[in-house]
Amino acid sequence: MQFGYSETCLAHDPGPRHPEAPDRLRAIRERLKTKHGVSYVEADPVGVGEISRVHDREYVESVEEFCADGGGNWDPDTVAVEETWDAVCQSAGLACWAIEEALEGATGRDTPFSIGRPPGHHAVPDDAMGFCFANNVAVAAQQALDREDVDRVAIFDWDVHHGNGTQDIFYDRDDVFFVSIHERGLYPGTGAVDETGEGAGEGTTMNLPMPAGTSDAAYLAAVEGPITAALEAYGPDLLIISAGFDAHRHDPISRIRLSTEAYALMTDRMRSLADDLDAALAFVLEGGYGLDVLADSVAIVHETFDGREPIEPDEDIESRPESALEDVLRAHELEIDL
Repeated sequence: MQFGYSETCLAHDPGPRHPEAPDRLRAIRERLKTKHGVSYVEADPVGVGEISRVHDREYVESVEEFCADGGGNWDPDTVAVEETWDAVCQSAGLACWAIEEALEGATGRDTPFSIGRPPGHHAVPDDAMGFCFANNVAVAAQQALDREDVDRVAIFDWDVHHGNGTQDIFYDRDDVFFVSIHERGLYPGTGAVDETGEGAGEGTTMNLPMPAGTSDAAYLAAVEGPITAALEAYGPDLLIISAGFDAHRHDPISRIRLSTEAYALMTDRMRSLADDLDAALAFVLEGGYGLDVLADSVAIVHETFDGREPIEPDEDIESRPESALEDVLRAHELEIDL
C-alpha cells in the first residue's frame, strides 16, 4: 500500500496520559518496517478554505486562533497545543491525498491509506469533540465530490465509536452514503438504527450499533449482509474506509471483541466490493489506542493488499445467539430494498 504520512502529525501532543498520542503513528511505522511493498507519501496540507467546505468557517478560524494562542483543553477530551493547527491541516490534507490517489486509478498494492492524526470522525460542522478538530474523511469526500467525475461517495466507518461528526455533516444530503458499525452505548452515544438521514438524505445513513462482546463472525455477517447490500444499491464512485482499530479485543477503551484477523476479512470484503462496483477505494485512519494491536491491525490491512489470504473465522454466528445483535441485523435486512 501507499501510506500518506507526515512528521507534522507527530507535533500534535495532547499530553503524556492522553490516548490519542503521537506514539500511535510511531508504532504503525515501526511495525510496517518489516513489511514488503510499503511506501510513504507526504501530501500537501489543506487550509481554512478546504476545511470550511464541510465545517462552519467561523469555527475553523476559531480553532486556528485557539492553537495560535497556545491551545489547551477545547473540552475535557479534546486537547490542542500550538502545533495542533498544522497537524489538523496536514491530517486533512493526507486524507485528500488518499482519495485523489484512489480516483486517479491506484489499485492493488498501491491502494492509498492516510495515517494522519488527529483523527476526524467526531468533529461536527461547528465544533471539535472526541479528539477530533477537522473531519478528515468529510473534507476528503467533499473534495472528491467537487470533481466532475464523482457523483456519489460512500463512507464505511468501522471505528468502535460512532462517527457522529461525519453523519451530521452529510445527514441531509444524498451524494454521500454513510454507514457506521460501532459499539452500542459507547461515546458519543449516537448512531441508533433509526438514524437514517433526513430530507434529501433520507435513507443514506445506516447505523449498526453492536452489543458489547460482539466478535468476528457477527461483524462479518453485518459486512456481508446489510452493509454490502446497501453499498451495492447506492453505487458509489468512491468508497472511503474510516478505519479505526479500537474495536479490537485488546484495545483499552472498548468492549467489542474483534481479532486482528477481522480487519483483514473486512478489508478483503471491501476490496472485492469496490472492484465489483468499479469504485475507487481509500483508507483514512481514525482511532485505535492499544499501540501493539493498532500497529498489527494496520499492518494486516497492508498484508491483505500485498497478497495475504485472510483466514475465515471458525466460530458460527448461530452458535452465539445475541438478541440485540439479531435485532440490528433483522432491522436492516428488512429496510434494504434488494
